[in-house]
Amino acid sequence: MKRVVITGLGAITPLGNTVNEFWENIVAGKSAAGPITKFDSTKFKTHFACEVKDFDIEAYLDKKEIKKYDLFTQYAIAASDQAIKDAGLDFEAMDEKDRYEIGVIWATGNGGISTFESQLKEFNTGDGTPRFNPYFIPKMIVDIAAGVISIRHQLHGPNYCTVSACASSNTAIINAFDTIRLGKAKVMIAGGSEAAITESSVGGFNSAQALSKNNEAPQQASRPFDVDRDGFVMGEGAGALILEDLDYALARGANIYAELVGGGMAADAYHLTGTHPEGLGAILGMKKAVEEAGISLAEVDYINAHATSTGIGDISELVGIKKLFGDLPVAISGTKSMTGHLLGAAGAVESIISVLSVKNDIIPPTINTQKLDDEVPKGLNIVLGKPIYKTVNYALNNTFGFGGHTASSLFKKYSK
Repeated sequence: MKRVVITGLGAITPLGNTVNEFWENIVAGKSAAGPITKFDSTKFKTHFACEVKDFDIEAYLDKKEIKKYDLFTQYAIAASDQAIKDAGLDFEAMDEKDRYEIGVIWATGNGGISTFESQLKEFNTGDGTPRFNPYFIPKMIVDIAAGVISIRHQLHGPNYCTVSACASSNTAIINAFDTIRLGKAKVMIAGGSEAAITESSVGGFNSAQALSKNNEAPQQASRPFDVDRDGFVMGEGAGALILEDLDYALARGANIYAELVGGGMAADAYHLTGTHPEGLGAILGMKKAVEEAGISLAEVDYINAHATSTGIGDISELVGIKKLFGDLPVAISGTKSMTGHLLGAAGAVESIISVLSVKNDIIPPTINTQKLDDEVPKGLNIVLGKPIYKTVNYALNNTFGFGGHTASSLFKKYSK
């Protein structure tokens, strides 16, 4: 099997529109939550979210092009452009046959939901005559970001979208990892984007009792594992990673952030929206990732937990970690306490955090958690309040989605 390394990163997030700004704010323990500005939320139960701020798509696209793309695709273009530049990949200088070996797997959970909403509103408030924007379908469909990235850079390798709810972009990264390991590509752009801070999304998640309603203190609302947590905080944005065959990366002198050594996917097979109370799918996904890497559980230094700040979800994940890792002192943190929950983009953004944790030997904190729920298993090493500076050789990134999907990716400090 080929070895796979990470050579480029790109991020559009509620905590910054570059990787450096994002990482600095993560280490500093900042919250991105604030009032919703994308629509009038006064009639909703939740009035806040983690929105992307000061995003300038004109830095990436001209005005005519912008009209063709939903915001989730715009985020994808920006994050992938950043990652490509960061990796030092010059596609224009490549022979066309070389671009046959480069692909894109891009994830989303909701795709162009704002486009879908706006078009239906226009139709329903009109005279009944079907008038739809000619870009309606390509702006809305979930696979379009993957297609647009490949078209933009003339990349002819494997190209598709993964959809596994909030596990979507971690699934994309694992699939890209497998594609390279099997020799079906030399380079893959993998990640995910989401732009679902919309009326239907907020209304739907409110009805499902999934969103926090802490409107008085939004910056403290996302509080994983806390006894007073009351739901997740909606986020948006994109994360992109460049995965490469190690030999190809070395031959072109690429900078290497970390190595991806394991990916585990499984299913709770339990409930439409709830996680298995004993963490069954989580255990299977984590176990598969660690076994694929050929290491012992004791070698895992850090787990970036899914940790959405929901009642059942937080506890079931920790129960699974405790069952698998026992009394091992692996550090655990929930970075959604800062970013909010980016849904289909969460796995990619949190993979970037995991990669930079390995690269920089920093374990980011869980913020806002004041008192651990009594149901949290005893003896877990949950990092609260401030980052920990220590050697991180292996970092595990967990993501879980409605439908019981679980995906765990394992990153290793690179060494020859």
